[in-house]
Amino acid sequence: METIILESEITCPSCEYKKTEIMPTDSCQFFYECENCKQVLKPKSGDCCVFCSYGTVPCPPIQHNKFCC
Repeated sequence: METIILESEITCPSCEYKKTEIMPTDSCQFFYECENCKQVLKPKSGDCCVFCSYGTVPCPPIQHNKFCC
């Protein structure tokens, strides 16, 4: 059985602020507000969630090689 990583460090593209967050396992996270500059992040085109776009680790469904959302 493959181990799923639930922590991912999100980096804000506007201010470069980094924060480690716990990813949800039952849904995608489409929006994320930067704690530092208050910019609301949305997934890049072709990505399913903000963790896949701005995180150090892709979301749990992608880690399982499954389609996300």
